[in-house]
Amino acid sequence: PALLQMSGSQLPVGRGVPCLRCRGLCTGFEPHSWRKICKSCKCSQEEHGLSSELDDDRKIGRLLADSKYSTLTARLKGGDGVRIYKRNRMIVTNPNISGKDPTFDTITYEWAPPGLTQKLAMQYMELVPKELQPVAGTDGALQRRRRLALQLPLHDQDPAHCRGLAEGEQRLMDDFVKSYKAEALGVGEVALPGQGGGKEEEKAQDKSIDPGRAPEPPNGALESAAAARHYRCDSCQQPVPADCPVVYADRAGYSRLWHPGCFVCCRCAEPLVDLIYFWKSGAAWCGRHYCESLRPRCAGCDEIIFSEDYQQVEGLAWHNKHFACLECETLLTGKPFTLAKGSLLCTTCSQSR
Repeated sequence: PALLQMSGSQLPVGRGVPCLRCRGLCTGFEPHSWRKICKSCKCSQEEHGLSSELDDDRKIGRLLADSKYSTLTARLKGGDGVRIYKRNRMIVTNPNISGKDPTFDTITYEWAPPGLTQKLAMQYMELVPKELQPVAGTDGALQRRRRLALQLPLHDQDPAHCRGLAEGEQRLMDDFVKSYKAEALGVGEVALPGQGGGKEEEKAQDKSIDPGRAPEPPNGALESAAAARHYRCDSCQQPVPADCPVVYADRAGYSRLWHPGCFVCCRCAEPLVDLIYFWKSGAAWCGRHYCESLRPRCAGCDEIIFSEDYQQVEGLAWHNKHFACLECETLLTGKPFTLAKGSLLCTTCSQSR
């Protein structure tokens, strides 16, 4: 198997990094004991700086490992068998002839669909809204990594990153992860219409039939060869030209396809980061909302709840041990409280705000 030697350089994250949202009022990330927030300013760790690219690639590598998409991962050199995401980057070099001496402008895409010619990959990128194109150093690249953190939280796949699991629940989570990898996890494929799965679509007319006789289409439906080559996006139902790259989801079958900009989570309508999806009830979901469709998520620690005994208020759920005031951490079971923007407050802290 392939070996990857990764750079050890990382972006500064975690303790000591000022919060971007608080604009200097928070001097550094102070991790809470079980909430996924800063103890000081109550903002998420992502507001203090994203995790390193290496950590991101490790996370997706872990997700895709032990699945039928493990070919998108490689063994990390010196990593004790750990697999890492073989993220496909694309570097495009364009000549700049506006000056006296020609120079070259280089554009790096931090992610691009794998297995394509550069021409087709560029066609794909041009169909993605410009503000979402993951060009290095732009907001599009930043948004890609923010979606990665939100859609595929590490605590949805790795029990070691969970603080809400009770004794005996790790096995339940292991089974949960194993099940969604086998039954729902998918990675979209970019191809021209009719070429999903690496194969040209079957010709509309069987060559063995007498050319002078019109073939009888399946189910007796009247269908011409031209109609058979007419493609529509499964989401917006708009026609797709035969020379326009589209997204296929193998778990949906290759009779369905999507415009690149239409391949989004059915719950939050956000573009699916790196085309990673979870298939359920005839639709694609991001990882976060797929998991929430099966089990409740704790509004306190952001982890999936595997116990059948938990608190529930106004459509939100909490582990019993996390049903606590955001400010003073007092447990609120059986006590008066207020709920503001998904956060619990005891009456004392609510009045002092």
